[in-house]
Amino acid sequence: MVLPTTALLAETRKRIVPPRSTPPPVPTVRAAVPPLAPGALPGLGHAAALLRDPLGSLGSLARLGGVVRIRLGPRTVCVVTDARLVHTLLVALAHDCPRGAVQDTLKTAFGDGLLMSEGQAHRDRRRIIQPAFGPDRMAGYLAVMHQVTEERAGRWQPGQVLDVAKEMNHLALEIVTRSLFGARLSEDATLAFHRALPDLVKGQIVQSLYPHPAFARLPLPVNRRFDAAVRVLNRVVDQAVNSRAGKARSECHGGTLPALLRAARDQGTGRPLTEADVRSEAITMFGAGTETVSTTLTWLLDELLRHPEVESRLLAELDEHLPAGTTPTPEALSRLTYTRSVTQEVVRLHAPNAFLMRTAQVPVDLGPYRIPVGTELLYSLTALHRDPVRYDEPLSFRPERWQDGGGLGRPSFLPFGAGKHKCIGESFAWAELTVAAAAILRRWRPVAVPGARAREVVWTTVQAQGLRVRLAPRTEAAGAATADPTEEGPVDRPLPAGCPFTGTAATTAAPTPRPPAELRAAADRHADWTVHHGLLAPAELPGYRAYALHELIGHAFPRARGTELDLLVDMLGWFTVLDDRFDGSPGRRPGEAHALVDPLISALDGDTRQSTPDDRLLTAWRELWHRQSESASPAWRARAAREWRACLATFPAEAEHRARGTVPALGLADTMRLRRHGSCLYPFMNILERVHGADAPAALHAEPALHRLRANTADAATLINDLYSLEREERQSAAAFNTVLTLQRIRGCTRSRAVRAVRARVTRLRQENEELRRDLGRRHPTGRWYLDGTRELVAGVQAWTSTSDRYLVPGDRGH
Repeated sequence: MVLPTTALLAETRKRIVPPRSTPPPVPTVRAAVPPLAPGALPGLGHAAALLRDPLGSLGSLARLGGVVRIRLGPRTVCVVTDARLVHTLLVALAHDCPRGAVQDTLKTAFGDGLLMSEGQAHRDRRRIIQPAFGPDRMAGYLAVMHQVTEERAGRWQPGQVLDVAKEMNHLALEIVTRSLFGARLSEDATLAFHRALPDLVKGQIVQSLYPHPAFARLPLPVNRRFDAAVRVLNRVVDQAVNSRAGKARSECHGGTLPALLRAARDQGTGRPLTEADVRSEAITMFGAGTETVSTTLTWLLDELLRHPEVESRLLAELDEHLPAGTTPTPEALSRLTYTRSVTQEVVRLHAPNAFLMRTAQVPVDLGPYRIPVGTELLYSLTALHRDPVRYDEPLSFRPERWQDGGGLGRPSFLPFGAGKHKCIGESFAWAELTVAAAAILRRWRPVAVPGARAREVVWTTVQAQGLRVRLAPRTEAAGAATADPTEEGPVDRPLPAGCPFTGTAATTAAPTPRPPAELRAAADRHADWTVHHGLLAPAELPGYRAYALHELIGHAFPRARGTELDLLVDMLGWFTVLDDRFDGSPGRRPGEAHALVDPLISALDGDTRQSTPDDRLLTAWRELWHRQSESASPAWRARAAREWRACLATFPAEAEHRARGTVPALGLADTMRLRRHGSCLYPFMNILERVHGADAPAALHAEPALHRLRANTADAATLINDLYSLEREERQSAAAFNTVLTLQRIRGCTRSRAVRAVRARVTRLRQENEELRRDLGRRHPTGRWYLDGTRELVAGVQAWTSTSDRYLVPGDRGH
């Protein structure tokens, strides 16, 4: 399959350095003042442009000179745009220009370890840590890297949609933990680390741009999140450093990194390092060894999707020099010359460090420019590696540019820095990239999910977000290459029990049944999520958990795994908490209903100004909407927002009817219209596309027959819900919107006759939907997975309502 490479490249890299054919003219006058970049705003300087478009802003400065001044509020910063001058800064001027504001921000998280120390302290600490990355240790590290990746990739399932950035982050963290610390983190610690890392990175860049360090102590949201992330990072590192398994390994196998540190002596005092020193270095290895490697692995898989010919050549080299089933060795890796070229090109094109800083402690000359004492110097490795003067076709992915040593030794290629502060783990990182990629690609063939490719998100690092792939076993690659990657055939599974009201059981399609432990883990994470957001108090959890909402999601979305499973359970839980709010006064008072719901609707358009009587609901909703719509296509986002608006608007509409006393007179058609949208089935039908990893075909969405099928799906699920909730709603003080009760009123019939009528209606809706699916499936075969998913939704509601305590009446479960 040949991908539209040019269009994809243009989408993700459109903001980068404008082309220029020759280097800018070098001034002939020594000690020149660097030019000031145009466009500074009063009070803000260039900070707004830098935050809005970091790579574009920094890349555009190269045409102005090798060093260019910009203003960040009251501060003046010199941006070094010439690769030769950056090399000079890092090597010849390393003593006079120590680390700057961006790295200083991380002292809160990393302490004064190797990453932050300078001078003699840095040399002493580097000498202590260097043996952990010596050649004699590499064979052992390679074996661990291979084992960790094989174990993680072995847990993936055929057809699973993988959030690549998140999965690579987990993988990189586990490799660092087990390689350097001989420890295993708990799943909770791993998830906590993953969630905290973005706040750590964002806080680092924002605080580095503050006009005064005192701003970092203000109770601003970004500062609070940064401080919370630091606390999480410390807890995770404590778990690894103090691991019993790690201590046992250090005694039996020659030592882990903490063991090396604890055995070392301070060069100046002769005393052992403190536990604070050990933790500081451990935190450095976690922070520096996780995000950059995981980001690069994500870009590597993305580039291979764009360039299948590169993937084929890489796999052929692996077959020749690293046969399947063998543990990698340093000698084997040295023979993978093309694979090394591929990883170098990924690192060049997607350099993880968006920008770094140094500070001139004395006046220095940098090329033709005199830099005054105290000046902060900023450079962007991403911009340097995309300089058209240094690299032909810099935005093209061309591994061949590194063949025959063509790129090695270039002073413009500085992915791990240069000089005394060059990354101590460079050889570890190159090996990890190769070993992890080889293990993944041998087992799995990633298939591109339309509309879910990697995009650049720039903080202090250039992160890869949004890449989602569908996994096909590598042994099936030949057959899968000709198949439609969006098509998924049904797999039979046992039918759920019949509904005691409808007397029928829907046919459904699903993969191998999900392990019960996976659903239980999702339920535990959801309980933590509700308490974290203040939606429930811990004392309320036992009754709430009896609803077993995760079981509903498990039945209705049998293919959901990982982050999709968590999202679905959190969505349903949030909606349930919201729905319960309307059992109280908001359900009878339209003003209260609007005050609660209107800001939720506004949040769909990105409005962050409004508040509600319960801001906890609003905060959780904003997070949920971000998680739903992240990486979504514009068409999906617009449709999902429209249908969430219709769903949320039913709450104040029902309150209006109750306040006016019009509920008893409301006809069946009006009741069904309200219930159809108020049940949140439409938004959950949209999530079918999120779980599948692609939008349903646009032609299918345009079909009037699909609109009918979706309405029938919502109606059938709503009617089943009404049958099971009947006992509870009959005993409510507020008038209930229930189709059984409506039929009793408008037809003057008995309760049993109304129940039979609703049962018959559910049967007719299901029969009609099967006819619609057959017709639509013939005309839109690539959308069969979506049509089958609507059936699973109704079956899931049916299976759950018969067992959940959600509608339990004390002393009696009803019918």
